Amino acid sequence: MKKILGVLVLFALVIIAVPAFAQTGATVTSPAIKIACVGTAVNAREVSIDAAVAIHETAINTAYTTRASALKSAYTLTTVAEVKTAVKTAWANFKTSVKSANTTWRTTRNSAWSTFRTATKVCKAPTAVSDVGNVASEISGQ
Repeated sequence: MKKILGVLVLFALVIIAVPAFAQTGATVTSPAIKIACVGTAVNAREVSIDAAVAIHETAINTAYTTRASALKSAYTLTTVAEVKTAVKTAWANFKTSVKSANTTWRTTRNSAWSTFRTATKVCKAPTAVSDVGNVASEISGQ
C-alpha cells in the first residue's frame, strides 16, 4: 500500500510538472515571464510535497493504530511468554512501518525539490526570486 501511494505521488508530480515545465524549449527573457516560470515550478513542488505529507501522515496514523490493536491483543494472552513475544512483535512492526513511511517521505520530498531545481534553471530567473534557500525548513521525517 505504501509503495503504491509513493508511486502515485511520483506520478502526480510528473503529471503536474511536465505541463508546468513544458516551456523549457522556449526562450525566457522578460522578468515577468521568468518570475511566472519560477511560480509554476514552486506550485508543482508544493502540490507534490502536499501529497507526500498526506501520504506520510496516513502511514504514521496507520502504524499507530496497528500498534495499538496489536498491543491490545497481546494483553489478552494468558502467559508471560506469549505476551512478551506479541508485544515485541507489535513494537518491531511499528518501528518498521514508521521507518518505511519516513523513507518514502524523504525520497518524495527530495524528488520534488530536485525537480524544482531543474525546472528553475530553465527559468533563468534571478536567485532572489526563488525560495530554494528555505529547503532546510522542511520537516525531516525523523
